[in-house]
Amino acid sequence: MASKLPQLHAKLSSAAKHGRAFYKQLLEQNKQYVQDPPTVERCQLLANQLLYTRLASIPNRCEAFWKEVESLKGLMKSKQEFNIENAGLIALFGLECFAWFCGGEIIGRGFKITGYHV
Repeated sequence: MASKLPQLHAKLSSAAKHGRAFYKQLLEQNKQYVQDPPTVERCQLLANQLLYTRLASIPNRCEAFWKEVESLKGLMKSKQEFNIENAGLIALFGLECFAWFCGGEIIGRGFKITGYHV
């Protein structure tokens, strides 16, 4: 075990050097996104801007949702355009929603399939 300690130390120092180089390269490539000075107040300001920008986009999202609902109603009214391909897409979308629901339930249970902690 003691003989492997220098090898482990060499691997860790190599990873640390590469990690620092990767970090510096990543910051250099994305320097246009970095806010100067990087302070806590500036981060809080950006977080608030993001929150209120998302809140401001809610009416547009609702409008897009109702457009989708109207197009679905129109599809259901005209039965001749409803074919196997559309039915398959709808079934696949429903299956995906159910899978995300099940995944969320499993995560909510603490990654256990059997039940909640009571």
